[in-house]
Amino acid sequence: MLSLDRQNELREAYRRANPGWRPATEVFANWVRSNLRPESRILDLGCGRGGLVEQLDHSLDQVAGLDPDFLSLREHRLAGAQPPMTRVNGASLRLPFAAGSFDLVFASWVLEHLAEPAIDLCQIGRVLRPGGVFIFITPNKGHPLIGFNRLVGRIGGLQDRLVERLYGRASADTYPAYYRANDPAAIGRLANDGGMELVELKAIPDPTYLALQPALFRLASLLEQRLPAGKAIHLVGLARRI
Repeated sequence: MLSLDRQNELREAYRRANPGWRPATEVFANWVRSNLRPESRILDLGCGRGGLVEQLDHSLDQVAGLDPDFLSLREHRLAGAQPPMTRVNGASLRLPFAAGSFDLVFASWVLEHLAEPAIDLCQIGRVLRPGGVFIFITPNKGHPLIGFNRLVGRIGGLQDRLVERLYGRASADTYPAYYRANDPAAIGRLANDGGMELVELKAIPDPTYLALQPALFRLASLLEQRLPAGKAIHLVGLARRI
């Protein structure tokens, strides 16, 4: 099994070999922080049991988290915080918030799971105030590993078994992936249709996901170096409400 600790060790090794590289999760977190203001109202879209919201120095009475999994909301690590963080059971297909409710919406590993992203992006644009931003991190559909993941996803049960074996994550915590908002052209078009402008999009390499052995890590590192820049495995983006 490839643990998160082991992945992080390999990322540090890759960083040392590639000065200036930063993992996509770090870029994502820095973009969120740099767009926060003391008065910002935030929506953590697909908040799960926690994550980046736990690391932000921001008053929780200005933060809402939304997730379709009720159990995750009950088990959220900020459930007992004071002031309380608003947690809402729902999905981005129909966001239960008034128009212009938020200055910043962020989503970590959500776009790949959207079956009808045109509707979701319109909803995100609706709840942002003019000038507000949507920041996201998601897999890049153009990367070979994502192509393989899409292939095995068509074989009943195989994807769930691979995720459980490789990463120790139960299939109940694994949502279907559609990859319908996971390439630069699609994201730009969907953002525009949702009343937003895609201001910045970065494709960021990361060779650690199948690095179960040193040889696989070296092979994955070589693959990342040979791929065109726009095909790197992770996309981090920022769209602004027009």
